[in-house]
Amino acid sequence: MPRATTTSDVFNAIAEPRRRQIIEMLADNGEHAVGELVGRLRLPQPAVSKHLSVLRRVRLVSVSRRGRRRVYRLNPQELKTVHDWARMFERFWSHQLLRIKEQAERKHQQRTN
Repeated sequence: MPRATTTSDVFNAIAEPRRRQIIEMLADNGEHAVGELVGRLRLPQPAVSKHLSVLRRVRLVSVSRRGRRRVYRLNPQELKTVHDWARMFERFWSHQLLRIKEQAERKHQQRTN
């Protein structure tokens, strides 16, 4: 089966580490102009704009104009598909965390006895 292009699928779009960084910045700090993202990422403006374009095509970010600036914001509801998919595996994480907790409690009991 051919792989979906990064512009049509949220999973493929967020597979790129720089795009995940952009998403994290927008999630942490709200809106950002392209120039702010360029400065924080230390990437050339065309590269940042290209990443933003991919994120816009899958509706993870939206843009508005403020004078001459283009300001981007995260559309977090578009990550719900990713969240729902990853949630299927939560039982593995929870199970591991429970095992770690039980081991720590056993070691603590052994030290105090």
